[in-house]
Amino acid sequence: MGERAYLDHNATTPLRPAAADAMARALSLVGNPSSIHAEGRAARAAMDRARQQVAAAVGGEAKNVIFTSGATEALNTLLRPSPAVVSAVGAKRTERLLVLATEHSASLAGGSFAADGIETIPVDTNGLIDLGWLENRLAELSNASGFAAVTVAVQLANSETGAIQPVRAVSQLTNRSGAILICDAVAALGKIAVDIAHLNADAIVMSAHKFGGPKGVGAIVLNGGTLHVEPLLSGGGQEMRRRSGTENVAGIVATGIAAAEAIADLERDVGRIAILRDRLVLELRSLRPDLVVFAENAPRLPNTLNIGIPGMKSETAVIAFDLGGVAISSGSACSSGKVKRSHVLDAMGVSGELTESALRLSLGWSTTEADIDKTIAVFDQVAKTAQRHEIAA
Repeated sequence: MGERAYLDHNATTPLRPAAADAMARALSLVGNPSSIHAEGRAARAAMDRARQQVAAAVGGEAKNVIFTSGATEALNTLLRPSPAVVSAVGAKRTERLLVLATEHSASLAGGSFAADGIETIPVDTNGLIDLGWLENRLAELSNASGFAAVTVAVQLANSETGAIQPVRAVSQLTNRSGAILICDAVAALGKIAVDIAHLNADAIVMSAHKFGGPKGVGAIVLNGGTLHVEPLLSGGGQEMRRRSGTENVAGIVATGIAAAEAIADLERDVGRIAILRDRLVLELRSLRPDLVVFAENAPRLPNTLNIGIPGMKSETAVIAFDLGGVAISSGSACSSGKVKRSHVLDAMGVSGELTESALRLSLGWSTTEADIDKTIAVFDQVAKTAQRHEIAA
C-alpha cells in the first residue's frame, strides 16, 4: 500500500513526539499527586506545570483549570441545572438549556437537564447560529413568569464542517439576559487562536487528543469566578474539590506539552495548512466540478474540508479511500465503525442525498504535500469508479 496519508485530524490528531516523550518520562513519577511526601510533591509539581500550560493556551488562569477524562465528561459536568452549576454573579437557578443544533452529541444530549427543558437553537445554511432567534428566545424567557436563568451551549467551531461560530456575539446576548454560556472549543484549539476573555464564555471545554495530546484527557477552563461548579464525580475531592478521582498524571503532563506546542506552532501551521487545504479543494473540484463544499461561505477552520459529491455514498467512499491508503471520515467519530447521516448537515438544510455523500478531510500538524498528492490521486480513482457506476445505473 505504501506510505499512508492521514487526513482525519478532527477525529483525533496524532500524538506530538514531545508529548509522547513527556508522557513516557511522567510514567516514572511514582507518587500520588495528593500525597505530601517528596514523591507526591513531584507528581503534583509536574501536574501544576501542565495546568499552567493549558491555561496559557486559552488565556486563562491555572487555578481555573479542571482536568477531566475528556470533553464528554467536561460537558456533562457543566450542562447541569443549579445548584450543580450556577452563575456566581447573581446566583440564579438554571432549569433550561438552549443548545446549538450542530453541537457535538455530548452537548445535544443535554447533560442533566430535563428533556422538556432543552431547546435547539437553529442554524442557517452555512451552519452559523441564528443570533436573532437566540436574542428573541432569551428575551421571551427573561420576561416569563417565574424566570430562571438559562444555560446556552455553543461550540466555537464545528468538527464536521469547520464553521466558526460568533461566540463573542453570543456572549453579549447571554450577558444581557444573565444566561450562562458554555463553549465547546474542542475542534478549535490548535487550529485557531482561542482566548477565553475575548470569547467571554463562562467556561470552555477542550480535549487533548484534538491538538496532539493523548486520548482520555480533557479539561474545563472557567472564566474567572463567574461560575460555581459542583463535582460530577464525588470522592476524594481532587481538582480543588471540583472533580474527584486520582488524576492521570502522565496524560495531563503530555497534555500540557501538547497545548504549549500547539500554540507555539499555531502561526506557522495555520498558514501552511490553509494553503494545503485550499490546494486540495481546487484539485478535487477540477476532477469533479459538481463537488459541493459544505459551509463554504462561513468562516471556517483552516484545516477542515467537508464535501459532498452527488451519486457517491459516504460509506463506500471512506472504505475506498482507506484501501487506497488515505484515512478520511464521513463526519464525527462517535462510535466504532458507525457511518450515519450527519445531524449537522441536516440542521443546515442539506438534502438527504447530498448528506449521504458527505466526506470530511481534516489536516493537521503532521500533514505534508505528499499526503495531499496521495489524497488527490486516490480521489481521482474513487471519483472515476463512482462515475462509472452512475453511468451504468
